[in-house]
Amino acid sequence: MIRHALATALALLIAAPAAAATAPHIGIDSFAQLKTPLPYPYTAAANADADVARARARAKKAGKLLLIDLGGNWCADCRILTGVMERPDLKPFLEAHYVTVLVDVGRFDRNLQVPAHYGVTDPLEGVPALLVVDPRTDRLLNAGQVTALADARTMSPQGLADWLARWVK
Repeated sequence: MIRHALATALALLIAAPAAAATAPHIGIDSFAQLKTPLPYPYTAAANADADVARARARAKKAGKLLLIDLGGNWCADCRILTGVMERPDLKPFLEAHYVTVLVDVGRFDRNLQVPAHYGVTDPLEGVPALLVVDPRTDRLLNAGQVTALADARTMSPQGLADWLARWVK
């Protein structure tokens, strides 16, 4: 488990864009300090294709990145990530650089056309799976890193923020 976590961390460092932004300091050290109950952020009945299209248009117009968060409310790592992303010390940074859209993938049996559109056709290795997209070109920027946060609970709150910041130039 530790070897996997170290290998994942090394792969994340190697794959990071050279000119990444610096994440804001997250004022907690542990997920136990997150506001509870953790959010249930995904809506199974949502029209994922329409939601993604609207978010992409907003991101393109605003000159921001599109962040597609694939997950499910059953997933503790998804809920932890959302809890961190909603923190007042991270949320303004995310809103300044991303337009975020959440897509419920059920138990890996719903809305899989969304990652497939970006070339992610193999079964997802876990969730949350994040697609960082350049809305101008509709190109996936984090190929090979889509499920990097699927073990979010093994990271720190600051580690999650740092990962989100690495795609911002």
